[in-house]
Amino acid sequence: MVKKWNGEKVFDICTYIILFGVMLICLFPLLYVVSVSLTPMSEVLKQGGFLVIPKKVTMDAYKAIFEQRLLPRSMVITAFVTVAGTAINMIFTTLMAYPLSKTKLPGRTKLVPFIVFTMLFNGGTIPTYLLIKNLHLIGTYWALLLPGAIWTYNLLVVKAFFENLPEELFESARIDGAGEFRVLWKIALPLSKPVMMTVMLFYAVGHWETYFAAIMYLPDQKMQTLQVVLRRMLTPNSEMNPDTVVPTMTLQMAMVVFSSLPIIIVYPFIQKYFTKGVMLGAVKG
Repeated sequence: MVKKWNGEKVFDICTYIILFGVMLICLFPLLYVVSVSLTPMSEVLKQGGFLVIPKKVTMDAYKAIFEQRLLPRSMVITAFVTVAGTAINMIFTTLMAYPLSKTKLPGRTKLVPFIVFTMLFNGGTIPTYLLIKNLHLIGTYWALLLPGAIWTYNLLVVKAFFENLPEELFESARIDGAGEFRVLWKIALPLSKPVMMTVMLFYAVGHWETYFAAIMYLPDQKMQTLQVVLRRMLTPNSEMNPDTVVPTMTLQMAMVVFSSLPIIIVYPFIQKYFTKGVMLGAVKG
């Protein structure tokens, strides 16, 4: 067993203290939001708006959310957009990142700078809207799924991961008669689970939080996503039950918890892959 010097022990203790402080800083906003959403507004005002542990618990804010007529439909719509959009993202991102990771691809060095350019500059809101309109996608869910089929940053991350895979594995498979699609499916993808799960989480969160695009491209209220419906509940002309009176602050906090809960539930199942994925390119000691 290797004994640590006193300096190393002090460094470890300081590191743990700093990490613990960062953890508290990250958890405090979430704890505050949950506490306020479960506390009567009168109790929140007594505490001066600063509340960490609720002394009284009420579910009025969550009851008001579930009494919204369009809420069940919007949840199903958002779940569909998230699943379908993430599937489209992963398919297009993988099929583009894999060939770009091959140094023998003709024109690769000229194509990558153009792809990076799209990450720094875009066409703007109005030109994009006109494009979607001319493609007759207004009023359809394709308007939420196709424009962001590939996110440039995620594409570059997956491409970098493919480039770090041993080329000998691919060469051996080709010698045995495997085509490029079989090599991708049987070798590249199984070895790329960490980055795939990480990118998939990024895509899923982006689709789950769809708001601005839904307002622009979906004029029919029955087609609106969850975020739009929750936002409408806070407007003066909302369609909430008039018999239910919930303070705006409490309702806002409940909406934050309600809209974030599905992603929070999913995250623990892919945490091990996510941790490996975000460490891509890190310096190993």
